[in-house]
Amino acid sequence: MPSRLLRSLSVRLLAIYLVMGALFVYGSLLGIRWVYDSDQLRELVSGHLSLHVDYVRKDIGNPPRIANAIEITRKVPIDIRIVGPGMDWSSDPEFPAPSKLEFGDSDVFQPATAQWLRGIEGIQFAEYRGHGFLKFDQGPYVVIVASPRISEEVVERNLTPVIVGFGLVLVLLTYLAVRWLFRPIGAIRRGAAQIGQGHFEHRITAVRDDQLGDLAADINRMAEDVQRMLDAKRQLLLGISHELRSPLSRLKLALELADDSPENSGLRDDVVEMEKIIVTLLEAERLNTRHAALRITRVSVRQLVDQLIDDYFSGERDRIQVNGPDGLGVQVDEARVTLMLKNLVSNALRYGPAGNGTIAIDFDRRGDKWWISVSDRGPGIPPDQVDRIGEPFHRGDPSRTRDTGGSGLGLYLARLVARAHAGTLELDLAYTGGARFVVTLPLSPAEDAGAVAPVG
Repeated sequence: MPSRLLRSLSVRLLAIYLVMGALFVYGSLLGIRWVYDSDQLRELVSGHLSLHVDYVRKDIGNPPRIANAIEITRKVPIDIRIVGPGMDWSSDPEFPAPSKLEFGDSDVFQPATAQWLRGIEGIQFAEYRGHGFLKFDQGPYVVIVASPRISEEVVERNLTPVIVGFGLVLVLLTYLAVRWLFRPIGAIRRGAAQIGQGHFEHRITAVRDDQLGDLAADINRMAEDVQRMLDAKRQLLLGISHELRSPLSRLKLALELADDSPENSGLRDDVVEMEKIIVTLLEAERLNTRHAALRITRVSVRQLVDQLIDDYFSGERDRIQVNGPDGLGVQVDEARVTLMLKNLVSNALRYGPAGNGTIAIDFDRRGDKWWISVSDRGPGIPPDQVDRIGEPFHRGDPSRTRDTGGSGLGLYLARLVARAHAGTLELDLAYTGGARFVVTLPLSPAEDAGAVAPVG
């Protein structure tokens, strides 16, 4: 699951956008703090505050006059409290008592040097319930200014959540936009998978008019070209087989009418061998694609093997041992699996020694698959020939004649049958008594299995 997530473009895009969003938020907060902490801003705020305090001092008078203070609060949205000899007045009865306010220096005016403090010496600052307070002396009196007014409810605003939220919204919108941009990739991938499985009539649709649309159109054209080439190939093979079968039939008939000389007997065997090659090539063509359709039925493996021996190897029954559970039922193309096993058993009987030529057919279930093996006690397969097993027309010993070898198509066709069932055919390299071929197939048929022309 983690590896699948790491391969997902959507997950990668989301990770990129989260990182970029975090960098955006961090950079924004860093930039605001840099501006906030700059000496130029401190100088500007310090100058305006000093000028504001001077105006209040001049307007309120010394000693402070309450009438002047009331006039100031009418013009400016602030509240004032004056405390001194014989006076304790405030513009708002809810003005907090000085004892509740903890005055001190402001963090705003703490630069590396104290040059921005000129003009505001003696001013102290406090904060209480969201209101800002500044205190300065006016002779023997203390003047406290509150902003905003005490009667106004203060809503504290934190800039950090706003920036973080805005950054996340931008990340989400950008991610959705890019996801929409790449959304056709899913349809293209599914369409390519269908075409790769052999459904060349499938076409990728509902793709936008952009480069991804051009890619889908190219894949559709490729499917059309491959379908035409495969059709041409099949027609060529069918034509060749038809043209070859006719003269072979005439030749076979002529040889049947001829005398039984050794030369004619050899020719008859050659004609039979050519007929077998033609039939095998046609069947291989039907199976040599990932989209080979199968006629799936449920069969008993034990009955299939017994029927195979009765039909093709009844005279060799004493040489064949069958081992496996009686109740194993599978879903396969019975005719093709029979053909596969016939080729494997024929090879095992052919290469088994005359004195100890017993072969074994073993089968059983393993999880959601089942396996069947054919073992012989022959000379085995040389290591340098292992990689070429299953190649068409390949025989490990080039000197073999048709009496000891064959056309070299048996294992090739057997491997195609296994592959058409989404299975494998492998040589058991750990087996040392001769040669052992193991076929592993799924218990259930492939999803696209369907009817096809009969074998042979």
